[in-house]
Amino acid sequence: MLNIVLFGPPGAGKGTQSERLIAEFSLVHLSTGDIFRLNMKNETDLGQLAKSYIQKGQLVPDEVTINMLKAEVQKNESARGFIFDGFPRTNAQAKALDNLMNGMGESISTMISLEVDEIELRNRLTERAKVSGRADDADPAVIQNRIDVYRKETAPVKDYYSSQEKCVMIDGMGTIDEITERIFAAVKNLK
Repeated sequence: MLNIVLFGPPGAGKGTQSERLIAEFSLVHLSTGDIFRLNMKNETDLGQLAKSYIQKGQLVPDEVTINMLKAEVQKNESARGFIFDGFPRTNAQAKALDNLMNGMGESISTMISLEVDEIELRNRLTERAKVSGRADDADPAVIQNRIDVYRKETAPVKDYYSSQEKCVMIDGMGTIDEITERIFAAVKNLK
């Protein structure tokens, strides 16, 4: 089974590249944001629990998130693998994800980290705001804060996977097709 953590700062191209990975390798996309919304909409027990934290402006505890992910993985037992999008964001979450996968006799195959310089990230997010209308991509101060939070709080997860020799850094500069080619080559080298 091929299990990929797709990683990178806001604007690195994770959404675009995950779509291509899903199509090429027949993987199931697991986005924690989508899973939260689905569980809350369907008013599952976990969804109601997550909603109680969100309504208070609090982060959903890792245990709740992991239980939602576990339910989604179990729904897709015949999958050829998964792309984890938006998770893990901390080393504690990475350890919890490893424990989840190990409990199922699986493991994370690789973390693909898209490396893009900060000037390019700001340019991409500004362009995305024009195309998609995403307000969070239109304000330079918000963009910089998102990049800063990523660097401070999320980037250390690379070290966690590097220590397991599972982190593959991909040059995220260039055309979408060039970046896809680099990612596919890295994934094919895993097999």
